[in-house]
Amino acid sequence: MNKDLTIGKPETVLWQFCLPLFGSIVFQQLYNIADSLVAGKFIGENALAAVGNSYEITLIFIAFAFGCNMGCSVIVSQLFGAKKYVQLKTAVTTACIFSAVLCAMLMLTGILACDSLLLLIRTPGEVFADSKLYLDIYIWGLPFVFFYNIATGIFSALGDSRTPFYFLAASSTSNIAVDILFVTTLNMGVSGVAWATFLCQGISCILAVLTIWRRLMHIGTPEKTALFDWEILKKIMVIAIPSILQQSFISVGNILIQSVINGFGPSVMAGYSAAVKLNNLVITSFTTIGNGISNFTAQNIGARQYGRVKECFRAGLKIVWCLCVPFCLLYIFPGRYLLMLFLKQNSEAAIITGRQFLRILSPFYFAVSAKLVADGILRGAGAMGQFMAATFTDLILRVLLAFLLSGLTQSAAGIWCAWPIGWTTAMMLSVFFYRRKFPVVRT
Repeated sequence: MNKDLTIGKPETVLWQFCLPLFGSIVFQQLYNIADSLVAGKFIGENALAAVGNSYEITLIFIAFAFGCNMGCSVIVSQLFGAKKYVQLKTAVTTACIFSAVLCAMLMLTGILACDSLLLLIRTPGEVFADSKLYLDIYIWGLPFVFFYNIATGIFSALGDSRTPFYFLAASSTSNIAVDILFVTTLNMGVSGVAWATFLCQGISCILAVLTIWRRLMHIGTPEKTALFDWEILKKIMVIAIPSILQQSFISVGNILIQSVINGFGPSVMAGYSAAVKLNNLVITSFTTIGNGISNFTAQNIGARQYGRVKECFRAGLKIVWCLCVPFCLLYIFPGRYLLMLFLKQNSEAAIITGRQFLRILSPFYFAVSAKLVADGILRGAGAMGQFMAATFTDLILRVLLAFLLSGLTQSAAGIWCAWPIGWTTAMMLSVFFYRRKFPVVRT
């Protein structure tokens, strides 16, 4: 059901809107967690390393899908808040056409450059074949990734955060079952993990696109809508390009960091692969809530309800910090048992690596979550320059310090220490930019 985010108590509306988004991203992360869990438990440590290694490259493709999601979502939110339904429908079809062209270009690039990308990150020989196999199958499923992201962006723009949650809950739990079936019963190895994700994402995408199409058909318009509009595309690109660049450069940075990690061998790779899945569950949750804050901000700016935007930051902090506490406690104390979901009992070196990673990073979730809340408001308000500045500061610091500190300490612990420094510095920048744009807000 569509929901107008410009009415009702802002904090209550934001909680009701963002909590289903959090549930959705938990199930979204189950795709990758299930892949790693099944690979590590039922195939072996090298298979887990291969899936984790390929995942860093898949994040580049996801970055483009995410950028299209945000560009479409913010503009559609503004048009929905302003009750401009003719332009809203044109914005949706324009975003879909642009995303289809971009997806085709990325698929061609991925097919031709798969080997080069894996060599670039110094993929060890013992996991190269499985990494390539997983990545090849993933690339053929890119249309599902793109159009599912577009659909969820439109749902969020219309104030509906529950429908994507229902789709993801069903498809993610199905993915776990299909993963196990393909790997344990059909003995398909890493390809079984990849094909399970392909099938479940495909079904989820098709259902989401059909649902959003029916939803849009019920929004009445006084005149026929155009399928494509260059002016609307420009507005979408103003949001989409910085979002794509942000996620792409983060992905490239993660690939560079992955190349440093790969130099420490398969055990460290496997431990990092398991731990980073748990970490990504948290960070992606914060990012998704930030996206919800962008939708809230954009709808209210479209409706010229600027006073409601001022309450976003405080309400957003309450949401993300309520999530920080249980995640920190889980990762610091029983983190070993969470890692053992992915790893076998005899993978002690990998477990030690994963525990070290989680214990260093998790206390700083409070800092990075505050950054992502401020970023959400900046992006919804169209302040993409400030948004990019804080993001690139984080990325550059993390990459440079990963190389520097790993060399100085001669251990992977030096790499992990780069995250908190980058997060904290970028958080201070994002909050500064937010306060400068909305000086009347006091937090």
